[in-house]
Amino acid sequence: MTAPYGLLIIGGGPAGLSAARAYRDAGAEGRVAIVTDEGRMPYQRPPLTKELLRGESAEADLPLEDESWLDERGVDLVAGRAVALEAGGRTVRLSGGRALEYESCLLATGSEPTRLPVPGGDRPWVHVVRTVEHVQRLTARLDDGARVIVIGSGFIGCEIASSLRARGHDVDLVSDEPLPNSARLGEPQAQILHDWLVQDGVGTHMGEAVRSIERADGAVAVTTSGEPLVGDLVVMATGVAPRSELAGQAGLELDGGAIPVSAAMRTAHDGVLAAGDVCLADNLAAGRALRVEHWGDALGQGEIAGQTAAGVDAGWDEVPGFWSTIGTRVLKYAAWGDGYDATRMHREDGGAFVAWYGREGVIAGVLTHERDEDYDRGRELIAEGAPWPP
Repeated sequence: MTAPYGLLIIGGGPAGLSAARAYRDAGAEGRVAIVTDEGRMPYQRPPLTKELLRGESAEADLPLEDESWLDERGVDLVAGRAVALEAGGRTVRLSGGRALEYESCLLATGSEPTRLPVPGGDRPWVHVVRTVEHVQRLTARLDDGARVIVIGSGFIGCEIASSLRARGHDVDLVSDEPLPNSARLGEPQAQILHDWLVQDGVGTHMGEAVRSIERADGAVAVTTSGEPLVGDLVVMATGVAPRSELAGQAGLELDGGAIPVSAAMRTAHDGVLAAGDVCLADNLAAGRALRVEHWGDALGQGEIAGQTAAGVDAGWDEVPGFWSTIGTRVLKYAAWGDGYDATRMHREDGGAFVAWYGREGVIAGVLTHERDEDYDRGRELIAEGAPWPP
């Protein structure tokens, strides 16, 4: 009889691979499997909206590890979709009927793009970008001269818009925000992002809500609260939602759609862990639970989960942060993510800047462009709870 998996990972993203690596690095010898419905090696997602979309890199550049890594580390890659988690019996069932037994199970199912609940929002010519297959479908329809309408002005929307301009396409970006990321970053910083989009040749339509998306005579019309926009296809970048349906089916109580976990990535079910976009995790440094959707934090939480499964006493205490590339410009941002009540910005003539965010008398966030030393120092100050102002 085959022994249960020592660590059964559901989800082929960064958290899952990081967990498998950490489990082995901790000396654990149990069987390990990564179950992925994409059927491919875990890969980098940040390039999807940047280098891959611009045609500057290839799919072969994306995997986090070569397939040989599986044999070297004793990890199975199982192509399939998990449809049922039986926590009491420590069993996961796949859509094809196969049952996998485990000692520890990690839910690293990530998140999926949300779509605006407007007429036409789910039609084939309305694209999202989250997977390699999404990019393949989008670029297959990008004929020469294709006009693209991007909906959403978060970091992903801004990245997509600038990348499509770099490919030579006419791009209009529409958002109900007054400026890109204005609620998160503040007006002066959001204005910089808006100026970058304009410099890249993106047509911006801010403060306009999308009402409907229709197609007629080979063109796509987006009706907004302002002037209607016409293009050949639409890319929707309006946020993501945790893929927590498996956890909900297993009886785990969700919080805002996410799976609550301890700093060690443990859920309320014995033997079940969760990490990455799908979870709401206690952070030891913050002293509260945080939900983040950042690549680096998924790697970090996955590492904690793998160590926990291996019997190591570990806990998540990193300051959440990420990088975004809009055109050729790199932004670095770190923050606890629960807002701010004070901000100040230092900007140089050449365009480099650092913006500081404070909350209740302490430093709560930092945003930089070409100020790497300030970013690194900022993360340290945030973790320390250093007093405001910086």
